Amino acid sequence: MSTTPFEDIPNAAKTPKAEFKAAVPALRNRLVALQQDLRASNRSVMVVFAGVDGAGKHEMVNTLNAWMDPRGIATHAYLKPTPLEQERPPFWRYWRDLPAHGQIGLYLSAWYSLPLLERVRRKIGDTEFQSALDEIARFEKTLADNGVILIKVWMHLDKKAQRKRLKKLSKNPATEWQVKPGAWENWGLYDRFITSSELIIESSAKAGQPWVIIDGKRKRTRTLAVADTLMERISDALSQEPDPKGKSPAAWNKAMAGKRGSLKKMDLTRSLERDDYKKRLKKLQRKLYQLQHHAHVAGISTVLVFEGQDAAGKGGAIRRLVQGLDAQEYQVIPIAAPTREELAHHYLWRFWRHLPRAGRVTIFDRSWYGRVLVERVEGFAQPAEWQRAYREINEFEQQLTGQGVVLLKFWIQIDKDEQLSRFEERQNTPYKSWKITDEDWRNREKWTPYEHAVDDMVSLTHLPHAPWVLVEGNDKAHARVKVLQTVCNHLEAALAKS
Repeated sequence: MSTTPFEDIPNAAKTPKAEFKAAVPALRNRLVALQQDLRASNRSVMVVFAGVDGAGKHEMVNTLNAWMDPRGIATHAYLKPTPLEQERPPFWRYWRDLPAHGQIGLYLSAWYSLPLLERVRRKIGDTEFQSALDEIARFEKTLADNGVILIKVWMHLDKKAQRKRLKKLSKNPATEWQVKPGAWENWGLYDRFITSSELIIESSAKAGQPWVIIDGKRKRTRTLAVADTLMERISDALSQEPDPKGKSPAAWNKAMAGKRGSLKKMDLTRSLERDDYKKRLKKLQRKLYQLQHHAHVAGISTVLVFEGQDAAGKGGAIRRLVQGLDAQEYQVIPIAAPTREELAHHYLWRFWRHLPRAGRVTIFDRSWYGRVLVERVEGFAQPAEWQRAYREINEFEQQLTGQGVVLLKFWIQIDKDEQLSRFEERQNTPYKSWKITDEDWRNREKWTPYEHAVDDMVSLTHLPHAPWVLVEGNDKAHARVKVLQTVCNHLEAALAKS
């Protein structure tokens, strides 16, 4: 007969006070030493605490904060999402709080809390619950693939022990605040909690991110158990060399060769007469202004991504676009080489931080696709990193559109001769000369590898909810009008559904 995860927990033996006090100095020294080792690495640690109310999660977090170097540890406890958080995808607040390399984050009531409570209170069914667990598994895989040391600690009490613990806390004026609103209601639903919690434990194990389950009955024993778990997990992770898995560039190119060709199919001779351009530009800008006003009222956010070769006209297209927007409702985010702070986080972290509030527009002048374009071609990312990025990006964009965000991605294409003409014009025009750099000239030498990278990007990330719009850019007028028309069309469609 199979047992459940909680039936296999060994009973926590009592730890004498003297034994505990004698063990603490060595534990603290070891934990602080591990913090120093962590700082010297490019790894970070996330410790997720979950489990039964009253099992000691909050006390354990307080203990770790007291024992460790406060400069390298931060606690994040989540309540009901604020209005600001509700305007973004659910995982926005967790991405916002990712620890930098060398840092430790402690997490209470995190991403497992809401789906667990909703299933126990029968607000969602089994299918929705499993879907939430699958999304969590994808999130945790993305973190782990990037080197995050993820430790999940489930602190458990049986029903009798939980009742005893809650009563004890409630009777003491100094500890009654620890019995959170809803704790007794949850105790009344204990069996439902255990059933749903077992599904969480099993799902995590299948996804390769298992929980450490600790008996929470005895404070000193559970404290030592959690400390030992952290030391073992962090030490083991830091002692292991990363094992990147990815195809060699040659094998990748061979596999993708038959899927390429999107750019070669584009008709770069498309153009627009000057008078027609001026009329259509003004008309579309007026239309966009009205559509965005209605989107703002309806709470529909828009994210626009602009990519393209150097001098393709991204900046010019963006300028004509924002002329049709209320300055209070949009933000343009120019993406350059990542800062030191950004390099210390997952590459998607800096983009999550800039997601718009409900009803606003965020325009990215270059974007997260740098991972599969410049970082791939220039060798800034290892093959395993940029090859898994297609999946990570698709999952990221799925979360945006799942929140109702209108997401459009523009690739503006020009040919090599047109780029050379624009480079020379920039070089010979004083007020444009700042736009041309030695790096731009170097990139021309890698025209074919960049084209292959763009074709792969379009092939692997063009999805119905997050489409790529390929814009013929040799004629700037045509490109600008096509961008405006596309944005208007998609806003109209989103408003019709709202």
